Amino acid sequence: MPKFDYSLDYAHLDLRAHPELYRVGVGEQGVLLVQPYKGELLPHWRFATPELARQSSETIYRMFLAYLEAGDFVGADMARKFLQMGYTRSRRYANHKGGKKYDGPVPEDKKGRSGAHGRPELPRSPEDPVKAESARIFKAKWEEAEANEEYARLKKEHKARYG
Repeated sequence: MPKFDYSLDYAHLDLRAHPELYRVGVGEQGVLLVQPYKGELLPHWRFATPELARQSSETIYRMFLAYLEAGDFVGADMARKFLQMGYTRSRRYANHKGGKKYDGPVPEDKKGRSGAHGRPELPRSPEDPVKAESARIFKAKWEEAEANEEYARLKKEHKARYG
């Protein structure tokens, strides 16, 4: 699978106009970079409480469906990534008080990329049931997006056409 291309100038690039430049990558890669989708989705992304997670995941899932209806795979994939990120960040806060999972700063050359980058994981706190419920809510919507047949079809087409 082609990796997400971190070398592109995402701050000045419209991936709706240039979907050929988009690579799915792994997991949430690029979720906070790819415009105009970051600007459209990020204002709706909240997970502090189950109520906010429910509202957020439902709004982002509706956006996911609207992107699919428009034939916009990049938008749908970015919405899927925001749902996944809702799950992973909620789980991080459920497992680690304050949300800090790793010890030490992120190396400059690794900022904006996922993974520990050689840093040790901090000990887990007792599970926060509120954040665990937020994670469950986001996970259900993320799985619903992943199972969507139109999404799978557009993803396959995008990879066949652009790599």
